[in-house]
Amino acid sequence: MQFARLNGVVIHHQVIGAAPDKPTIVFANSLGTDYRIWRDVIVRMVGDYSIIAYDKRGHGLSETGEGEITMDNHIDDLIALIEHFEAKNVILCGLSVGGMIAQGLAAKRPDLVRALILCDTGHRIGTREMWDARISAITELGIAGLSDAILERWFTKDYRSADNAEFTGYRMMLERTPVAGYVGTCAAIRDSDFTQSSSELVVPTICVVGTDDGSTPPALVGELARLIPGAMYQEIPGAAHLPCIEKPIELSEIIKAFTERLSTN
Repeated sequence: MQFARLNGVVIHHQVIGAAPDKPTIVFANSLGTDYRIWRDVIVRMVGDYSIIAYDKRGHGLSETGEGEITMDNHIDDLIALIEHFEAKNVILCGLSVGGMIAQGLAAKRPDLVRALILCDTGHRIGTREMWDARISAITELGIAGLSDAILERWFTKDYRSADNAEFTGYRMMLERTPVAGYVGTCAAIRDSDFTQSSSELVVPTICVVGTDDGSTPPALVGELARLIPGAMYQEIPGAAHLPCIEKPIELSEIIKAFTERLSTN
C-alpha cells in the first residue's frame, strides 16, 4: 500500500509504472467506493500505461480531514497527487463524482491534462433537495439504511444476486465508507455545477455510460458529451452505474481505442 500526505490529509493510492514513453492514466472513483473498483480494468492496462489510482478523501484508506469536504478539496487533492509523482499530460478517467473531479481539474489545471475519459457522470448531478434528503437520511440511518436503494442504481438486476459474492463485497465497500466522507462528498456534489467550465474545455474527451445506469443515466451523460466541445459518446449495454465492475472488458477496450487515437493526432 502507498500513502502520501497531501493538502494536510493522508491519501491512499497505488502506482503501477510503465516505460517512460507510455501515457499515464489516473483513475478517480465514485461516491461510496475506493480505487479497487478499477481492478479489472487496471489489470488489462498494465504495461501499456503508467497507472495512478487513489482513494479520495473520506473514502477507502484516505483520511477525511477536518471541516467540510468541498469539490475544490477533491480537485486540489488530485492535483497534488499528480504533481507528487511529477506526471505530465495525464489521461484522467473519472467515474461519477470522479468524473466531476476530472472536469474541475481540467478546467483549473489544463496543463496537467492530455485527455478525459468521463464515465457515468455529469456536469451537474442531482438536485439540492435530493442531496439534502440523502445527507439527512444517512446521518440518521447510516449508509446501510440506504444501501439497497443505492445498489439498485449501481448494478443491473442480474448482478444484484444473493449468490453473487462480488455483489456482497461491493455492498460491504459501500456500507463501510466513513459516514463523514460520504455525506461530505454528497454536499460537494450538491454544490457543484460544471456547466460553464466544461463547455469551455479544449481537451479530447469521451463520455461513457452504462445503458442501465440509474444514478447518471444515458440522457445526462449524453448531455455532458454535447456540452464539451468535440466530445465523443459511447454506451455500454448491460451495465449500470459501475461498468468498470460489470463490464470491465468492454470499458477497457473503449479506453484503449480512445487513447490510441490520441497518439495519432
